[in-house]
Amino acid sequence: MVPSPGSEFGFELALCAALEKPDRVVARQLGGAVARSGARVVDVCVLEPGPGFADRTSITPAAIPDAALAADVGPGTAVPVADAFDLPPERARTVVDAAVDAGYLERERRDGRDLVRAIARYPDDWVSKLVAIENKPDLDRPGNLRAQLRFDVELGLFDRVWLATASHVTRAHLNRIPTEVGVQRVDPETGDREVVREPTALPVADPGIEIVAAEGLRTDVEVVTPAAKSRKRRRIAERAYGKGWRPDPPGCAHASTTADGRPYCDRFDRVVDPGRDCGNGCTAYDPADPPQTDHRALRAANSAWVAGPDRAPRRQTGLDRFG
Repeated sequence: MVPSPGSEFGFELALCAALEKPDRVVARQLGGAVARSGARVVDVCVLEPGPGFADRTSITPAAIPDAALAADVGPGTAVPVADAFDLPPERARTVVDAAVDAGYLERERRDGRDLVRAIARYPDDWVSKLVAIENKPDLDRPGNLRAQLRFDVELGLFDRVWLATASHVTRAHLNRIPTEVGVQRVDPETGDREVVREPTALPVADPGIEIVAAEGLRTDVEVVTPAAKSRKRRRIAERAYGKGWRPDPPGCAHASTTADGRPYCDRFDRVVDPGRDCGNGCTAYDPADPPQTDHRALRAANSAWVAGPDRAPRRQTGLDRFG
């Protein structure tokens, strides 16, 4: 088997590379459902910073566990873990461990009890907009595209939803997707983007409708409250900030990375999906250490993500063509 060119994976990485700018954070493959976790995965998410972004970047470059943010703990006096977390003890310990590792919580032991405090106040206004982008380079093979985009529009979890494609977009294509969804044609070779249709701003502060099952003429839905949407948006934002979009390159003698950090195969002369294209299933696979790539340095230099809390916050402008 050899890697197949022109994959959706390659298109997705090319889009992420083109979108990455110093005034935003780009991430990929994030959960986009509330009632049923994992029921919807968004291809690309763009986070536009809000007024409190510098305060958030000063805390940690990692994602902060949502359960730690929901706990009754702040930057003042340390409080017992049992009092701060409305969770089973083992689950609370796991969350505290993760939040300490991320750099959000500090832990101390006093009189035989574990106590925690936050290192800083968590800003509620650090995100201005969350934008979801569904990738479908070939519109002649749409799959369940219409259902996916209808899910996003009805739920209203993201401020705007876009469809990115490499295909020529016809009126027939536009008629098959929700009118609220923006459409943009993307050249994966150059990163050039042409807006075919602007998106409509979605009511993220209102209740949403999540489609939980659809069969024939029957569609089961669940109403998602504004509070549940708000918490999920915070979780998405944290995941996007901590994760980014660059995958690790494969451990192969033919592997390298592009200047913007995409995994590349020198043997087949193209960007590859390490999880599908590489390994024992590839006819040219030659096990070796992965190429040295400093994803953190690339991300810090090209996006609003801050690698170290001491770094000065960057000025934000706006989300241009995917705003």
